Amino acid sequence: MINRIGDELKFNAQALELRAQRQEVLAANLANAETPGYKAQDFDFGATLRAAVGDAGAGLPAVRMAVTQPGHMAGDAGAGLPVALQYRTPSQPAIDGNTVDPDIERTQFTDNAMRYDAALRMLNGQIQTLQRAIQNN
Repeated sequence: MINRIGDELKFNAQALELRAQRQEVLAANLANAETPGYKAQDFDFGATLRAAVGDAGAGLPAVRMAVTQPGHMAGDAGAGLPVALQYRTPSQPAIDGNTVDPDIERTQFTDNAMRYDAALRMLNGQIQTLQRAIQNN
């Protein structure tokens, strides 16, 4: 029963974790917009999410917790999901070597924040639905 509930929540929980990680990457890009030589980074959210939930075709390994004792429950690690950071290609290179375009970064940051909020609402809705189902039995 517990495994079923975990499976139901896994996708949205991992999406939320990856959105938070992406927000940190985008915030670092914005914070370093004036740093000479700084290279803007990002990662492929879709491919990373597929890898996190165990899609073998995604290119990144699924994250699994080690079960080292008989009493341990098998599960997925939430923190530290592997992300393949990639450098963003600049639309107009700067003289100082910085590749951060503040307009693009702000747009990506805002888009990711809205998607984080949507993922949080979906996870909350799933939890409320499961809670109602448990209380009605």
